[in-house]
Amino acid sequence: MLLDMFMTFFKVGAFTIGGGYAMIPIIQEEVVEKKSWIEEEEFLDIIAVAQGSPGPVAINTSIFVGYRLKGLRGAITCMLATALPSFLIILLIAMVFFQHRNNPVVEKVFFGIRPAVVALIGSAVYKMYRSSRIKGMRLLIAILSTAIIVFTNISPIYLILAGGIGAILYYRNKERDVQS
Repeated sequence: MLLDMFMTFFKVGAFTIGGGYAMIPIIQEEVVEKKSWIEEEEFLDIIAVAQGSPGPVAINTSIFVGYRLKGLRGAITCMLATALPSFLIILLIAMVFFQHRNNPVVEKVFFGIRPAVVALIGSAVYKMYRSSRIKGMRLLIAILSTAIIVFTNISPIYLILAGGIGAILYYRNKERDVQS
């Protein structure tokens, strides 16, 4: 199982250009849809915790999935498998590609890759939205939070804290109403 986990996350790390958010739909496809290692709802919880934790979201997600499946050994296996391809690619770029950075072909390749990266990130947002079943007031809160992040200098950390505190207060009051 550890080898299968390593190969799965190595493939995710090796074939995803664009970083953590671009990896999310691929991780979801592998661990939820193809392998059925975890349920979709649990995956969404893992993503929420991974985003709220320090560090890259893809690495955090792989650690949480690995830990869920095989404890500490699974977490280390998945983390290394996710990070190793990027490390090797960056090392290759530093050693070879840097010498050719002003080459017009290289510039065109990177110019062509950018829209694909934006599409992968957009796909991750859409899949997370669709899976989360956010409607009504929660959808409005998500849209307003996005607007605040995009159009102001307010740190997303404050929005996460406000959301957590708001949820605690909301559900505490809701429980009081039910008990009354």
